[in-house]
Amino acid sequence: MKPRLDFKLISHWVPTGARVLDLGCGSGELLRQLADHKGCRIQGLEMEPEAWLAAAQADVPVLQLDIDHDLDWFTADSYDLVILSRTLQSTRFPGEVLRQMLRIAPTAIVSMPNFAYWRNRLRLLAGRAPRSKDLPYHWHDSPNFHFGSLHDLEDLFRSMSIEVERRQPLSATGRLPLGPLPNWSAGSVIYQLGRPDRPVAMPANRYN
Repeated sequence: MKPRLDFKLISHWVPTGARVLDLGCGSGELLRQLADHKGCRIQGLEMEPEAWLAAAQADVPVLQLDIDHDLDWFTADSYDLVILSRTLQSTRFPGEVLRQMLRIAPTAIVSMPNFAYWRNRLRLLAGRAPRSKDLPYHWHDSPNFHFGSLHDLEDLFRSMSIEVERRQPLSATGRLPLGPLPNWSAGSVIYQLGRPDRPVAMPANRYN
């Protein structure tokens, strides 16, 4: 199976040998890559039984815990890095999840679909609920509770004084680079976040 391009980028950001917790790890594909190629010490969380079983069968240590309610089980600084890949929008309390991630580890990597992607905007103008490669569900069977844009995510980070250490918008096919208006052209975005130890100086330019 060809590796997901967003996983390749996330893997590049993870330090060799890091202790990594992946929330909503799915089948464990990313964690398996990090263990095999970067020597990381890995742990996954996954609630869906089929995905949990697939991760376990791939020899990924995985716990069946609820991201919204069970992160208190982990002690502060028990990991070097926590990953939340395309899952923040399906949590009930995104702000609390982010707070917990940066309690458990000093660094977090978060990726999320971009609701303001241009195809989604066109579908709204046509009177239809958005669907895209990054938001593939129908309105009635979607696991997503929240639909945010790059603007919305960065407003949330700013309100929590979370430091944005790196940011990479991706096209709908997972490619990069993009043009000058990623809030229009990006299907998704990946952030590396740091603890709110100091006021955050967000970039002066805003996406259109």
